[in-house]
Amino acid sequence: MGINKDQALLKFRNDPRVTSVMAVDNPKQLPSLTDGFDTLLLVVTNDLKLNNHTTNYIRDDSRIQERWIDPASMEQWIRHGDNRNILHWLLKGEILLDHNTYLEGLRHRILEFPVDLREQKLLFEFTFFLRKYLQSKEYILDEHILDAYNNILEALHHWARIVIIEDGYHPEITVWRQIRAINPGVYKLYEELTMSKETLKQRVQLVLLACEFSVMSKMENCCEALFQILRKSERPLSADELQGHPQLVEIKGDLPLLLNKLVKKGLIKEVAVLIDEQASEIELRYTNVNE
Repeated sequence: MGINKDQALLKFRNDPRVTSVMAVDNPKQLPSLTDGFDTLLLVVTNDLKLNNHTTNYIRDDSRIQERWIDPASMEQWIRHGDNRNILHWLLKGEILLDHNTYLEGLRHRILEFPVDLREQKLLFEFTFFLRKYLQSKEYILDEHILDAYNNILEALHHWARIVIIEDGYHPEITVWRQIRAINPGVYKLYEELTMSKETLKQRVQLVLLACEFSVMSKMENCCEALFQILRKSERPLSADELQGHPQLVEIKGDLPLLLNKLVKKGLIKEVAVLIDEQASEIELRYTNVNE
């Protein structure tokens, strides 16, 4: 059951706080798509006080969820995959109001999937993959098999998303159905991990080995967004400076691990800088290998 779109438009048309409004109907009543409501009204606002404001209500027998979001948070959802439904909303929703064609431009950008957005998403997915992969390796050595399994399953999920992005597509909510068509080999690993008759430990070890040879070789390509940040800097950057960079803030917790791995692989250079002569304190900073 949909909503009266003209009535919804009337509510927002003259509100100076509203930039754009989109309606996302949920005829199949998939709970994960719109939290179980008949319709989601996505309201884009420049009023930061209203960001993440959510109202649930009933109008004309339709259950409606109204979610307010500012453009910066919307961009974050798209870049980092914080909200897996956002791509479906933006591509399938009906634009009711669109000052300065904000939503139309955003929809076009998603369909175009420009290189800068692709590189950013690859960096995030690889960083998350690396953490889960290494944690699984540690757990398997300590015989914590279930923990190793949980982490390698998450790592494999990030691997699938990397492959999808490399192929020029945005990862969808149903990643495994998507990857099955794009890369049957990665899907086969998922099947081996989840359904094989081998022991759980053997299954985890198999995927760990595949990760070591296949995904780690993608490190250089996946970290291009980080390399560009280092290239643009006229001096080596500290871990703290990199963690505070607006393009890296979402992975700042895992960034030191990634930096150490990149140094060991010879993809970036570690520079020792004396910052306190009396205490003989030396700070490690990072730059490109050719500088």
